[in-house]
Order: sequence, then C-alpha cells, then structure tokens
Amino acid sequence: MSPSNETTPSAAPPSVAGVWLALLRAPAQHLLRRWNWKAALLSACTRGLLFFTATRKAGFDAALSAMLIEAAFYAVVAGFYGALLEAFRKAQPVRAATLTMMVLLPSLNHTLEFTLHSLSGTARLATAVTASVFFSLGSACFNLFAMRRGVLIVGAERQTIWADLRRMPGVVWEFLAYTPLALWRAWLK
Repeated sequence: MSPSNETTPSAAPPSVAGVWLALLRAPAQHLLRRWNWKAALLSACTRGLLFFTATRKAGFDAALSAMLIEAAFYAVVAGFYGALLEAFRKAQPVRAATLTMMVLLPSLNHTLEFTLHSLSGTARLATAVTASVFFSLGSACFNLFAMRRGVLIVGAERQTIWADLRRMPGVVWEFLAYTPLALWRAWLK
C-alpha cells in the first residue's frame, strides 16, 4: 500500500495502519522523494512571521533572529511534515487520520522547535511556542483538509502552486464552514 495515495478511483482507500506500514517499510522513498516543497515554503513564511510577532516586544533584532531561525527550521522540516500529511490524505477512517496528524506532527514539531529556540536563546520563547502550538493544531487540520481536495500536494495529482493559491480562498471557506454545516445537518436529521 502506497502512502502517496496514488490509487485508481476504484481502489479502496488506505487504512491509517496501512499508511504507517508503508512509511515504515520505505521512509526514504515516501518522505524524501515526496518532500513537500509547497508546505515548506508556506510554513517558513507563516511561521517566521508568527515568531517575529510573538517576540517583537523583545526588540527588532530579537524578533528578526527568531523569525529567521523559525523560517529556516520550517523550510526544512515542513516539507517532511507535508509529505506525511499527503500520505495520510486519503487514509480511512478520516477522523483517525486527522487525529493522528493533529497529535503526531505538533508533538514532534514543537519538541524540535523548542529545543532549537532554547539553544538559540530566543526571547519570549514560551509566548512564541504557545502561539506556534495553537497554530499547528489548526494548520495540521487545514493542510490535511486542503490536501484531501487536491490542494498543496506534490504527488501525481499536483497542480502548480499558483493554481493551489487561486483555489485557497474557496478551500479556506469550505474548511471554516465544515463543522457548522456538519452540526446543522446532524440537527436536521
């Protein structure tokens, strides 16, 4: 079973366990070869700005340093996280795949992030990492949601980043409306 989810339309979607097994059997193939540059680029930009904003009260130089460290960190690791998200985008059950990515990615990510910034002496680290944790929870859900719709992927069904960005407002709207609409539908039943 391929975690790239490049299956034919008639093929059954992979299970969460099946995706894990495929990743464990060939991690280099699925994480290095499918490194998601779109996730790396967008994450580096947004996370860098998040850290700049969270540390700006410590002064411009401190904020700039935190931003550059965070952007460099995410320019590398977010590509691997994007590859993981893309691998799980068609995994079933959807809730288990989403919960797996919401727990795994932020746990791994923020352990590395905290260590890197601690070693670098980032000012206002608790504020910045707290903001980053909350951002990660939403980001993991949103990115998985977008990838399930063919946005921000680098695999066989990929589009250009410009096509992805043109679709982004609709995907954001659909993401924000998803839970209220699901609750509304459940209430009507």
